[in-house]
Parts: sequence; structure tokens; C-alpha cells
Amino acid sequence: MTGDRKAVRRPAGRRTQLEIHEQTPLGAAYVRSLMRSQLRTGLAALAVLALPVVTLPLFLGALRSPATTWAVLGFACYPVLVALAWAYVRRAERNERDFARLVRGAEHPHEPPRRAPLPPPRADEAPHSARQPARPDAPDRHGAA
Repeated sequence: MTGDRKAVRRPAGRRTQLEIHEQTPLGAAYVRSLMRSQLRTGLAALAVLALPVVTLPLFLGALRSPATTWAVLGFACYPVLVALAWAYVRRAERNERDFARLVRGAEHPHEPPRRAPLPPPRADEAPHSARQPARPDAPDRHGAA
């Protein structure tokens, strides 16, 4: 090699992955931020769950009907629990997806992923402009025959 040494610029994502893998202070900060966001999501779900759990005995005491009480306990509670679990899982997955984007080095998380460029046309295909109409008497785009 006779040329000058050039500095190789590594992508930002590789550096972040290296920081996390080697457990440097910066990598630990990244992991702590993920853990904090997951803890915040869990505590929010717990707070939302605690509200019906605390108020449910008061509500059931006001009903004074055993049949209605059993109906509420047997059927009305589960849709609320399923909706809460669904919302929690969605938020936790979004936290992990955001963290993965950070680690990969995506500068703009709201930007859609870039598509790969289209491959060049094959040699045996004619370009669009050189194609003939399906029928010789068929009109072209402008209505001329």
C-alpha cells in the first residue's frame, strides 16, 4: 500500500452497539434509558389498573344485587384487563423499537425506511418507450390511432 492512510468513518450505529456491548459509561446510560422507559410504562399500567381495583368494591357495594355483582366480576372486568394488557404491550414494544433504532444509528426515527433502488432493466426487455401497442390499430395515450 503506497497511499496515505485515510480515516475510516464507522457508522454511528456500530459505535453505539460497541458502547453497549463493552459496558462503557455511555453504553450503560443507553441501557438505563431503556430500563427507565420500560419502568415508566409498567408504573403507568399499574396506576391505571389500581384505579378500578380500588373503586370496584365501592361500586359492587352500591349494586346490592348478587347476580349483578357476579356478572360484573365474571364479565365486565376482563375486557378492561385485556385492553390494559394490549396497551402495555404496544407501548413496551414501541420503547424497544425506539431503542433498537437508536442502537442502529437512525438519525430520524419518524422517517420511513428507505427503499432499495430499482435494479436496471434486463437486456432482453425493451424500455417502456420502445414497446409497441398490443394491437396495431389501438390508439396511443393521446387518442391518435
